[in-house]
Amino acid sequence: MTGRIGKKQSGGAGRIIDAQLHLLDRQVLDADAVPITAVDDLELSDVPWGTKIPAGTAAPVIENLLSGPVLGTRIFGGKPPSSRWHRIPWSSIAEFTTAIHLDTAGEGLDVTWPERWVRDHVIARIPGGRHDPE
Repeated sequence: MTGRIGKKQSGGAGRIIDAQLHLLDRQVLDADAVPITAVDDLELSDVPWGTKIPAGTAAPVIENLLSGPVLGTRIFGGKPPSSRWHRIPWSSIAEFTTAIHLDTAGEGLDVTWPERWVRDHVIARIPGGRHDPE
């Protein structure tokens, strides 16, 4: 999928990027440049599944970057249920480089809950696990 996407500049229309080349499997960094996830899929607007899109219809818009449990589906096929996806709103993207940079802290995003859970329930119970090494 190639399309014109990106935050609009005053009077601009965004830049053209290839979703497969520039978005999928890219590392996502939060506002502090901390890696939080990788992009597994995209959520598009106004594209009903399985219907033919008439010629002349406006291009769909990316609404969310999706991340989730895709290892099993990549090995065995299929698709995870919609409820299992973690969504990162398109409006949170600050910049594209070799990674995707967000303008928000990763601590508040749903996509980081497994890491926070392991930190709070496993690592914190290890002696010395509650502070940085000296």
